[in-house]
Amino acid sequence: MARPNNKLTDRFIKKTDLKPGLYSDGSGLALQVSAFETKAWVLRYMMAGRARKMGLGPVSVKPNDKLVTLAEARSMATDARNLVSRGIDPIEERATRKAAQASEKAKAMTFKECAENYIEAHESSWKSDKHGAQWRATLETYAYPVIGNLPVQAIETAHVMKIVEPIWKTKTETASRVRGRIEKVLDRAKALKLRTGENAAQWKGNLDQLLPIKSQVAPVVNHAALAYSQMPSFMAKLRAKEGVSARALEFLILTAARTGDVIGATWSEINEDDQIWTVPAARMKGRKGANRRDHVVPLSDPAFALLAGLPVESGDYLFPGGKEGAGLSNAAMSELLKGMFSPDVATVHGFRSTFKDWAAEMTAYPNELSEMAMAHTVSNKVEAAYRRGDMREKRRRLMDDWAAYCGGKTVGGDNVVKIGDKR
Repeated sequence: MARPNNKLTDRFIKKTDLKPGLYSDGSGLALQVSAFETKAWVLRYMMAGRARKMGLGPVSVKPNDKLVTLAEARSMATDARNLVSRGIDPIEERATRKAAQASEKAKAMTFKECAENYIEAHESSWKSDKHGAQWRATLETYAYPVIGNLPVQAIETAHVMKIVEPIWKTKTETASRVRGRIEKVLDRAKALKLRTGENAAQWKGNLDQLLPIKSQVAPVVNHAALAYSQMPSFMAKLRAKEGVSARALEFLILTAARTGDVIGATWSEINEDDQIWTVPAARMKGRKGANRRDHVVPLSDPAFALLAGLPVESGDYLFPGGKEGAGLSNAAMSELLKGMFSPDVATVHGFRSTFKDWAAEMTAYPNELSEMAMAHTVSNKVEAAYRRGDMREKRRRLMDDWAAYCGGKTVGGDNVVKIGDKR
């Protein structure tokens, strides 16, 4: 005799005084009441000789509940029993289906979500917080309006072209960076199995067939640099000028430092006993973490003497600006220099190139020494080995010779070619 089905009613399952236990509806479907008076649907069945119990969801007792009604539970139980009759375990089938749905949902992740995940994963290894901000700014300005809400799997070369082509000739460097950043995001998406196929933003074999190379539309323009042969006469004119900007520029030249390092320099960074200036890692242009380190600058006698002439009562900064508690503005030295040279002849940043040219052409100091003096990242493995130490005393001799050269003095020693000599 067949067991009766549909034994339960909507009125019965709404009762609030049901004791904990199972209340059968028939054919394995049951209402389960817990010790905490919560209610749920379960289906009991046999699979390959094993008793199995499958949850079908919490019970709905109100018309607008987004839970499982009695009718829905019976329909779900029927579907599950049909699977059992075909030799398919409904619990395993449901798990497989949910995994597939999760995979499809992941593949539907938008480009913007992928980009934000990429930035979060990599920004700790980037050069500075500013670099991370630039990533977000360029993607928000150029990429997100076009592909931000698109599934990362759906992005094609045509989308990337729509982003970079309009600015390729007018903002070439920006366009190139945007393209590279899109490429990196798509590479990560592919590694996470969120997309398949070729990278829509890759250059070689893809966009290089559609766009002119960057150097053809935007030739590299270097900062104008004064010839090192003009340095002695220029330094004489600079030292004749008064004011904080003149002293800051003189200090920048003598230390081969960057503008930001000089205008941010404070008295606490100066060690008078050892005659050195230590630029903290936090202010350095360089990588974060273990690859970032303080930059120690041995001060030549002229550079150190220059500091002695600065007013210490003006605040923390070596070169105070117009605003109280702030250093010199970023443009102050540039404005001073414009009054002495046209920008196409000399720039503030260009003095680092002047120093480098002098060191390379007028001295026998090894390249890695001048690179360290300029706080450059050294990629060559042989040169990088030198960076385990900071070669401070050797760099002190280099900076002393540079200061002497700038002052128009004849420099002795085997490392320097004397003024007027030809190599």
